[in-house]
Amino acid sequence: MELTGLDHTAFLRDYWQKKPLLIRNPWSAWQNPMTPEELAGLACEDTIESRLIIGGEHVPRVEHGPIVSDRYDTLEKRNWTLLVQAVDHHVPEVAALIEPFRFVPDWRIDDVMVSFAADGGGVGAHFDQYDVFLIQGAGKRRWQVGGMCGGASKLLPHGDLRLLADFTPTQEWVLEPGDMLYVPPGIAHNGIAEGEDCMTYSVGFRAPSRGDLIGGWMDDLLGEMVEDDRYSDQDLVPQGNPGEIAPEAIEQLHAMVTERLSDRSAFANWFGRYSSTAKYPEVDWQLETPITETEFAAEFVAGITLLRNPASRFAFIEQDSGKVQLFVQGEFYTCDGEVAEFARLLCSASTISPTFNMIASAAVSELTLQLIKAGSLAIEA
Repeated sequence: MELTGLDHTAFLRDYWQKKPLLIRNPWSAWQNPMTPEELAGLACEDTIESRLIIGGEHVPRVEHGPIVSDRYDTLEKRNWTLLVQAVDHHVPEVAALIEPFRFVPDWRIDDVMVSFAADGGGVGAHFDQYDVFLIQGAGKRRWQVGGMCGGASKLLPHGDLRLLADFTPTQEWVLEPGDMLYVPPGIAHNGIAEGEDCMTYSVGFRAPSRGDLIGGWMDDLLGEMVEDDRYSDQDLVPQGNPGEIAPEAIEQLHAMVTERLSDRSAFANWFGRYSSTAKYPEVDWQLETPITETEFAAEFVAGITLLRNPASRFAFIEQDSGKVQLFVQGEFYTCDGEVAEFARLLCSASTISPTFNMIASAAVSELTLQLIKAGSLAIEA
């Protein structure tokens, strides 16, 4: 589906990470990508993250999936919500919802969570640490938004949900099929289903915290450390007080730590691997029947269309002399020439048709086969 009612430049300038925006049915022709029955079936699978939230007058109760199919028969007619994470990894029609939002870099995009709610169902008033587009798929949902929240915001005591103890809405809308609400990080919001068969698609984004970056980068560096890389003081001279840690020692010790931290190219390589690591690595497309290099080369030369696994993350970083570092599923590949062009193409779309020059390249064929065997690419049937 094409998103026709959103000016990317104006949106990023005026709303992105600034304030909410309601857009009434901005799609060329909205169609609900999946049925409630399909969503309920996904929630029954043990490899898919799901939650059932039972609301009402009391504090919401959370039941974690997999949901037993008989459980649906015992639910009341009101005040419950089913949430299923990363539905885009399993349903191509839901994965297609991400495409219109790729004016934001891919490394910032997380996944599509889908909810189905009975009348009155909802999660409760809360705030997120990430941007989200809330697309009404079917039925109606009343959305309320409030002010900015943060670490000092008072929360209700709850083991599974971060619900606000105090919520005062400042804006309120009822969304119908195709309508979309953008909510920036930290903005309080609350969605309540009105009527039956309410489905909402949440296109969520990622934003690493400073702690995530420092911790992940440090862990990666520690993995490279060698035991004999130690402090050395061959120019040591006697000092007046043996209890003093001399400025010269502090300077050298500090340099031992900061020299590696200031390596920008090493950080870029780590971040490429970190940001391309799959959230749900068990979703792969590995071949049931192995294919040999000779068999694949013949098929590749004949011309093929490649499909990216929606659970795999692809990214690249430009290098000097036209080279590219390609990152897929936490692995990196140094590419140049036709392979670099192929890497850029891989990262640009979910369906890829290699050019004639790429097809003629043995190195492109080799990389493609590697990614197919890893379950990140598949050949369109």
